[in-house]
Amino acid sequence: MNQIIRTFIIILVFVAIAIAWDGIYVLPEGQQAVVTEFGKPVGKPIITAGLKFKKPLFQKVTYFDKKILIWDGDPNQIPTNDKTFVYLDVTARWRIVDALVFLQAVNNQTRAQTILDDIIDGTVRDLVNKNDLVEIIRSSDWSPDNMTRTGERASEKITLGRDKILTMIHEAASKVTPQYGIELIDVMFKRVNYIEKVRLKVYERMISERKRIAAEKRSLGEGQKAEILGKVERELKEITSAAYRKTKEVKGEADAEAAGIYAKAYGQDSEFYGFSKSLESYEKAIGKNTRLIISSDSQFYKYLEKGQ
Repeated sequence: MNQIIRTFIIILVFVAIAIAWDGIYVLPEGQQAVVTEFGKPVGKPIITAGLKFKKPLFQKVTYFDKKILIWDGDPNQIPTNDKTFVYLDVTARWRIVDALVFLQAVNNQTRAQTILDDIIDGTVRDLVNKNDLVEIIRSSDWSPDNMTRTGERASEKITLGRDKILTMIHEAASKVTPQYGIELIDVMFKRVNYIEKVRLKVYERMISERKRIAAEKRSLGEGQKAEILGKVERELKEITSAAYRKTKEVKGEADAEAAGIYAKAYGQDSEFYGFSKSLESYEKAIGKNTRLIISSDSQFYKYLEKGQ
């Protein structure tokens, strides 16, 4: 009998310990919790980490992340306002800001992803449908003075741009998510591309645009080349003309000075001057193999005759 009582007491002790243990739980860092009793929330969400207590057996603890979570949508082909399909891959960041509302409206993160699919995909499709392709491809700070890789004509003007459209998508979707206890942090285009048919047309336009720019550059270069060559030729002619004029001036001055010297020398001694000029003439006229035939009364023979 005593053994049965002892065993019963031991069982009661273990049951009491198990019940007491069920009334204790630890909330880890980076998580938040909602305590429910028979499926109904009890009190406010618990957001501070540490050792916590609850009613054993009757209350249950549901944990949710406090960290930022990633939503990735399925890539879609969406038509733009100008009837052109664009390939979009969208991602977003979100977090649970009200665990109690999240538990009541969503219950778990898997269903939250499905809800975000409907909210974000619908908002993206709506705003893409209302804007032209160029608004989705280019950012708001794009300028026609800068070349882009998209191949659109420079005449196409940007009203909003990709970044402002993303802001509008985020603002529109953020108005819906609070009712699910969710805060949508941001929405981003992970990938923006043309469908194959449009891509080929874009490549053709890019090639045409590059050829046009290359032709403009070559034309500009040829014009500058002609201008430079004309300037060089003009400067060369000016330099050559100035040099020719200078040589003529120097030569004229030298000839005048030489004539003056000759005249002065002739005035001082005409006989010596005549002799000197004759010697110069002899030197130029008579070489090593030269035979000179002149008459005896020739003036050219005058000093040769005297030298014999």
